[in-house]
Amino acid sequence: MKHASLKMLAGAAFALMLASTPALASDNSSSGQKAAPLYPNATRKEPKLDLTDAKEQKALNDGIDAAQANDKDKATQLLQPIIDNSKSKYAQALALQAMARIHAGNNDLPGGIDLLKRSLDNGVLPNDAYFQLEYELATFYLLNNQFQPSIDTVEKWRAEGKNETPESYALEGEAYYHLQKYPESIAAIKKAQSMTDKPDPRWNQLLMLDYNDSGQKDQAAALAQKQLSASPTDPTAFHNSLSLLIQSQKYPDALKLLEQGKANGLVTTENDYVTMTKLYMNTAQEASDPGPDSTKAVQVLQEGMSKGVVKPSAENYDLLGDANMIGGDTDAAAAAYKKAIPLATNGEPALKAGVASLAQNEYSTAKSLIQQAISKGVQHKGRAYMDLAQANIGLKDKPAAVDAVMEAKKDPETAAQAKAWLQKANIGN
Repeated sequence: MKHASLKMLAGAAFALMLASTPALASDNSSSGQKAAPLYPNATRKEPKLDLTDAKEQKALNDGIDAAQANDKDKATQLLQPIIDNSKSKYAQALALQAMARIHAGNNDLPGGIDLLKRSLDNGVLPNDAYFQLEYELATFYLLNNQFQPSIDTVEKWRAEGKNETPESYALEGEAYYHLQKYPESIAAIKKAQSMTDKPDPRWNQLLMLDYNDSGQKDQAAALAQKQLSASPTDPTAFHNSLSLLIQSQKYPDALKLLEQGKANGLVTTENDYVTMTKLYMNTAQEASDPGPDSTKAVQVLQEGMSKGVVKPSAENYDLLGDANMIGGDTDAAAAAYKKAIPLATNGEPALKAGVASLAQNEYSTAKSLIQQAISKGVQHKGRAYMDLAQANIGLKDKPAAVDAVMEAKKDPETAAQAKAWLQKANIGN
């Protein structure tokens, strides 16, 4: 859950934060129109503007429009001369802000941060533009993983601009989360949610991460369930709730949720199908009669395969074999394991297929498969040799069985078992 959600948050953060920031400021000093100030109670004294050149004013506005459209070449062509040569500090400040947005949009956040700081230090921005840039700097710090500077900047923005927005507290909450200051993050996110009747759903995501990563898993699960109840067909809410239930080892609840989700069309990914299969297998292993749930496990995995969602991989065929083995269908298990053999990088599926063949008294097939498994490499070599000995006994080839057990004796894991077998057969000491 953690990594997936963090990736989601990181991927969405730039669009989210920039969406909460006003559009790039244009110079409207000659328009004759005076909009109501955005920061009427700001403590900062508004400076006198110094842009008087109409030609430069037009170049500035055209450059800002190009930056807004992410036209890097045109914006640079128009704005860089203003940054380098203009006598107007106001024009330079607005040009720096626009170029900062261009840098950030082209994955150069450090460059964007440097330009925004230069624009703010310039000192000749009107309050609306100044505080807009200061808030934008806080978002750039966050996106560049400079979490404490992000917090410091947004708190300075609120203190000096005398303005509070839910988005600013959400930004602060995300920064605190990355610093693992979970109580502060929770408080900030809750503050953001309390300030609007339409909180961003991603804030709930972050709040769940706070609860989960701070050890408050029950609260995280309860929040996820509340979100799912409000939006029962929302895939994100469904997967959040599922992940938290599994992390809390509430497997029956997780399986019930998967069944509900499947009915609502939310079981759509390979991971969904595989998870549901494993949960059915877990239930089957704990039941007095494993048959019904092992059958469900097989059916779910086969459904995923038939839809092309579950890939025909060694791991998935191996899982299908295990599900059949739990239910006692050794024939179907062997068939699944055999499909895994050519796809596997080791001999584990071949060994399992051999063991399934042993259960069917198909000793010749079992011997061939187990030998193939040992040759390809297995994790528990001694156990494989003991299985090979059993196949040889079934074939009434005692010398070959003894040879296999002697090999098993070399493995510390099966040394005692092999020694007892040899003593019982009156071989060696």
